[in-house]
Amino acid sequence: MDMDNMLAGAGGGAIGQFPLEQWFYEMPACTRYWTTATIITSVLVQCHVITPFQLFYSFRAVFVKNQYWRLITTFLYFGPLSLDLLFHVFFLQRYSRLLEESSGRSPAQFSWLLVYSTTLLLALSPMLSIPFLGSALSSSLVYIWSRRNPETRLSFLGLLVFTAPYLPWVLMAFSLVLHGTVPKDEICGVIVGHIWYFFSDVYPSLHGGQRPLDPPQFWRNLFERPPADTGAAPINNEIAAAAAPEVR
Repeated sequence: MDMDNMLAGAGGGAIGQFPLEQWFYEMPACTRYWTTATIITSVLVQCHVITPFQLFYSFRAVFVKNQYWRLITTFLYFGPLSLDLLFHVFFLQRYSRLLEESSGRSPAQFSWLLVYSTTLLLALSPMLSIPFLGSALSSSLVYIWSRRNPETRLSFLGLLVFTAPYLPWVLMAFSLVLHGTVPKDEICGVIVGHIWYFFSDVYPSLHGGQRPLDPPQFWRNLFERPPADTGAAPINNEIAAAAAPEVR
């Protein structure tokens, strides 16, 4: 799969839907909500309804001043409306969507990945002075996808062709050239993503299938309803056969 194929939309779709509407509703739930919230946040900042100073993560602001919304908004703001934002939104929704779709019909697995990643990034943020964590979270998802698809070939801007495992490093180099600074948020995201990849894809094969980062049962119960109990008693096959009318 190359980047041209990745940029192309899926064929078909519901009759009467515009391409943008079709693209929106084709996204799985977690990716759809995250992408939408990211765009809305940037629009609100652009319109001066809110400011970035109300959105970044600060341990003191959250746990001393009780501004708990920052635990979420730090993952939603990627900057003002610009080509850079469009670039971030594309990679966010693309690789978040691919991971979520590959995790199965239930959102339990992917949503638990988000809980793990956001929690670890919030813990690392004060030590690394990273106030906005959206790029770090996106980088962790890109890294996990790239390690799970090692044979996939990609083309970056039509100039550089490489296999998927190099994608996080190509994006880091691009960010370094574009902004002139070492992207420590993306490096942090790669570290978080590698921990998940190791314990989900490598560790089980070395330790009898144990998967320590799988979602706990209480989390699965939030998303996966058990089969409905009809309350009917099981029917003994011998009794059922005796009660059946004789065919002549």
